[in-house]
Amino acid sequence: MSHNHDHHHDNELDPFAARVRALESILTQKGLIDPTAIDVIVDTYETKIGPRNGAKVVAKAWVDADYAEWLKRDATAAIGSLGYTGRQGEHMQAVFNTADTHNLVVCTLCSCYPWSVLGLPPVWYKAPPYRSRAVIDPRGVLEEFGLTLPRTTKIRVWDSTAELRYLVVPMRPEGTEGWSEERLADLVTRDAMIGTGLAREPA
Repeated sequence: MSHNHDHHHDNELDPFAARVRALESILTQKGLIDPTAIDVIVDTYETKIGPRNGAKVVAKAWVDADYAEWLKRDATAAIGSLGYTGRQGEHMQAVFNTADTHNLVVCTLCSCYPWSVLGLPPVWYKAPPYRSRAVIDPRGVLEEFGLTLPRTTKIRVWDSTAELRYLVVPMRPEGTEGWSEERLADLVTRDAMIGTGLAREPA
């Protein structure tokens, strides 16, 4: 796995994040912003709006074999064709889960993350315990997320870098034949596209 990161590690707040934190504190003290409202907005972009882009990519790959092949061959171009480009999404690789192999994404040295398809990175993705244990004990980490895989399933860990970021394409749930892309996208979670979860089962 490559570790050629071109930016500093974030074991502590980087200068930009520290300035944002300080500004938020000042504005809160002056009564100009409500921290609770900010938390709601951040959660919306982190878990709802942001990951919707990636979910649409996955759903299209599930229903369009030609698109799935393009995604495997050149994920950056395939994702870009849907209009999802930009910050930390310039160089992408899609990795597909199969019945035999489950993929898990981590950034061991900092927090490289494809914002253009997954939105804001979750706090745990940047936390040192996840970054270290995902490589050492991926099966144990997945179990802590509530995902217990068969012992026969191989777990492949992908280390994101400043040069390359990953999107996990989870397996399509059974019982979704004939579903539209929009309906399928509702089954795709952020965690499934990182590899710490699976796509939702149809209700």
